[in-house]
Amino acid sequence: AAHHLETHGAHILAANLRCRAGEIDLVAREGALLLFIEVRERRNPAFGGAAASVNRPKQARLIRAARHFLPRLVQRHFGGTAPACRFDVVAFEADGPHWIRDAFQA
Repeated sequence: AAHHLETHGAHILAANLRCRAGEIDLVAREGALLLFIEVRERRNPAFGGAAASVNRPKQARLIRAARHFLPRLVQRHFGGTAPACRFDVVAFEADGPHWIRDAFQA
């Protein structure tokens, strides 16, 4: 997923950030945007694709985790000035990876 994102213009800042609130698979920068990225794979599409597995409860956990890590990321990578943030999903389907930008809103 990180390689796919980097070949399409994102710069990976962190991976596998964990806290009590949840986990962020990848954090990246795309221009002035800070991206929180969930990586999903589904081998069997019978229950929906990989992107469909990022349901409301999963989104809520991702948002809580992002809020936890945001101050440190802003300080380290954006000089203390909070950037616009976006939640993306990289979904690995049978035909390869799909980068879904702005997959959901906080």
